[in-house]
Order: sequence, then C-alpha cells, then structure tokens
Amino acid sequence: MTETVAPREATEEAPEEAQDQVEGETLAIPQAELRPALEAVLMVADQPLDEVALATVAGYPVAEVLGALQGLAAEYDEAGRGFELRNVAGGWRFYTREEYASVVEKFVLDGQQARLTQAALETLAVVAYKQPVSRSRVSAIRGVNVDGVMRTLLTRGLVEEAGTDQETGATLYRTTSYFLERIGVTSLEDLPELAPFVPDMEDLEEELIATGSAPDLGGEPEPVVASEPEDDEPAADA
Repeated sequence: MTETVAPREATEEAPEEAQDQVEGETLAIPQAELRPALEAVLMVADQPLDEVALATVAGYPVAEVLGALQGLAAEYDEAGRGFELRNVAGGWRFYTREEYASVVEKFVLDGQQARLTQAALETLAVVAYKQPVSRSRVSAIRGVNVDGVMRTLLTRGLVEEAGTDQETGATLYRTTSYFLERIGVTSLEDLPELAPFVPDMEDLEEELIATGSAPDLGGEPEPVVASEPEDDEPAADA
C-alpha cells in the first residue's frame, strides 16, 4: 500500500510566506512625517498632550517624539513666531507668545464687541428687565416687530427660551449667564436701576387700547409698527 506524504517544503515555507505577506502589508502603510504630524495634532488639541499620547497617534517611539517636540519648540523660538510650543501641565500645547498678548486681547475684545445694533441693544435691555417675556410683549414695548433681532440674540447666546406663557402659550425668553458675563455682573440683581424707566405692560396696554393700536399679545407676535432688519451691522458694544 502506497502512503501519500505532503511535500515537506510546502509545509515549511507556508508560515514564512504568510509572515512575508504580513510584513509586506505593514510596510505598505505610509507613515506621516513626524514633525508635521505633531503640528497637525497639536493644532486641534483642546488640552496639553503628553509624549506618550502623541507617540501613539503619530506611530513613532516616545523618545523620538520628545526630541521632535523639543526641536519644534526651539525652531519657533529661533524664528520669532507669534506662537510657541510649551510643555506645561504634563503635556505639550501651542500658546500665544507673551509679547503679543496685547494684540490678541485687542482682537478678542474688539472683535466680540461693537457688533450689536441699537435695535438689538434696546431689545436686549427689555428682555433683561422684563424677563421672562414673550416676543410680542417686547414688540409692544419697543413699538416694532423684533423677530429678526431676537433670532440674532438667540444665536449669539445672549437670550434663551424660558418656557411658555400659561395664558397665551407664547414662548418666553430670558437672558443667559453669558449675558451677565459680557456686561460684568454676577446676577440680575446687579443690573443698573433702569426698570422704573421701562413702562409697565398694564399702563402700556391701556395707552395702546386708548389710541386704537394695541397689538395682539397672544401667541406669536404680529408686526406692531414695522419690522426691523436682523442685527448684521456693528453699532455698539454688547
């Protein structure tokens, strides 16, 4: 009886061929250049990253990553760039260079101020002193439709929804903590005493009824006098 034996060479070479294929696949994966890769990651990081985390992402040894980070920091210092790479809080992160802090401060402050129109400021003041208040009531106090301006204040985070009116079902609005932060107070109690200069709704409604121009204060507002454009042009500080 003849015994069939598998070729020895085939069984021995198979593992080597498989290993070659695995190694070939590994080598086929392109590896990003280290320094640009570190810059790209650090550019979007919202907190300091240590060498281990960066090495894991970039696919390089920790020691090599550390050397590249130190090299980048020295390169930025030598070139006098407006930013620097610092190792703080156990990790690396980009920071504005100290000598340019005043320029950045001016950009941040001036860039975020002088963007609300007079109409938006007036609307914001009414909400601040009459909150929670519906758009229709704000429109009645100001004498114009404030839909566009209210959308602007909502988008900028100065005003937020505060439930609905139980009687009319209209959406109520109030100022946000960001509003307090922007004007530099800790609570609504710290607002200047301007409320006495804003007419009470009862008095205003009586006056409007007497003149025959009272708006519908139920539900969503209708134009009272005229519609204002959205707040898209700088006019005054927030």
